Amino acid sequence: MSISRHLSPQASPGDPGAIDPQAPKLHVVTFGCQMNKYDSSLVEGRFMGSGYSTTDRPEDADVILFNTCSVRDHAEERTWSWIGELKKLKAERPELVVGVMGCMAQRVEKEVFRRAGHVDLVAGTRQFQNLPSMVSELLERSQTPGLLPKDMRLLATEMGDDLSVDREGSTYTGGSHAYLAIMRGCDLNCTYCIVPTTRGRVRSRSIDDLEKEARWLVDQGVQVLTLLGQTVNSYGEDFPVPEAGGTMGTGRQGRQSLADLLRRLQEIEGLARIRLITLHPSYLTPALGEAIRDCDKVDRYLPLPAQAGSDALLKRMKRGYTLDLYRRRVDQLRELVPDVELGSDWIVGFCGETEEEFQGSIDFLEEQQFLVNYIFKYDPRPGTKADGERADDVPNAIKKERNRRLLDAAERVQRARFARYQGQEVDTWVESVSERDARMLLGRTRQGMAISFRGDGALVGSMARVLVDEASAYGMGGSLVAGDSAH
Repeated sequence: MSISRHLSPQASPGDPGAIDPQAPKLHVVTFGCQMNKYDSSLVEGRFMGSGYSTTDRPEDADVILFNTCSVRDHAEERTWSWIGELKKLKAERPELVVGVMGCMAQRVEKEVFRRAGHVDLVAGTRQFQNLPSMVSELLERSQTPGLLPKDMRLLATEMGDDLSVDREGSTYTGGSHAYLAIMRGCDLNCTYCIVPTTRGRVRSRSIDDLEKEARWLVDQGVQVLTLLGQTVNSYGEDFPVPEAGGTMGTGRQGRQSLADLLRRLQEIEGLARIRLITLHPSYLTPALGEAIRDCDKVDRYLPLPAQAGSDALLKRMKRGYTLDLYRRRVDQLRELVPDVELGSDWIVGFCGETEEEFQGSIDFLEEQQFLVNYIFKYDPRPGTKADGERADDVPNAIKKERNRRLLDAAERVQRARFARYQGQEVDTWVESVSERDARMLLGRTRQGMAISFRGDGALVGSMARVLVDEASAYGMGGSLVAGDSAH
């Protein structure tokens, strides 16, 4: 029985009431970063707008898609394992469509078909909007007499420049929070990173296009937007220099920048909070600091990865800044936004890392007092400059030991940083009711800190004023002072 049988001829895109009760079902498995979660939400919306429904049960699905990650080898191996588990289901139900999309699909392309013969389609990182039509084409091919399964496969990994997102006819079921990708790709080419290979060159979306999608999401009930980019504060650097008399922005040579985008989104009625992921110190400008200061909807937590605490390591990583530049940019930011908190990613055991260089990471973490720290052991990725030109010469045992030491340092710093808020009242966005205790609410402060407190579930999706009673290295507990405070 083919999937096309389930589609109601009267169904119109985006009209759930017109979908046949036996509408085809989509199941999406997402690995990796927030950008992948955003892409998966776009894919789900596209399919639902075409008459599909979603299911959490792969055995009930007519189409199963894996949105994949290539940042670490472990992520790819998990993906191969999950794909392999579908071989039996595909044998039992040959009409089931199995697809692989995202970064791993972009990186290995046809290898997916070689390693997993039951996969029907492979779609790269800029093909997500084409997936419903690709599935339709597969279904048409499946009706061709005598066509072998291997001849029905589809592969699409072209890197197009059209990044516009048309949500019309789509649906969004993600609740009050949504991701919004403001750009794609990365031009920095850090030596350890596979993203420029899998995501391509930087392409920023227009402010008008982003405002349109943001307003659409707010109309669907979204109140909190997280703006995404590999280096979100380099937004607009790829725009052409405006001509004389054209719209001038706050970016380099008059280009529009993240600061201009924040000021535009600030004006959207019904949007309560704006979050940013991830920033790079080289693009941390006074104009951006001023926009964050002036826009009260923008959170005061900024992920600004240092990656290492040694100039020599940063140079080998090709990060594009020194510790001194990082310090100066952060000092400038804190002058403009005194209540800002920072988070950092760290790589331990990178090629040639000495004990002295590693100690620099501990020292810099303690100096900058990062509120949140994500620490990873270096994992060489095929296709990166570091993997091709440098030896992975730090033994795994030393990587593990340094990982533990940096985690210990991070926990000490985070505990002290969180403790500074004890006894203070903090504005908190109420995100959910605790699954463990229905009397407890879970929220996040403007500085990105998780906090739990007793309260009515009706407060979910609103602002609350909470007194911080206790703090740990990873979150806080508090007491409700006032609910539904001003956004």
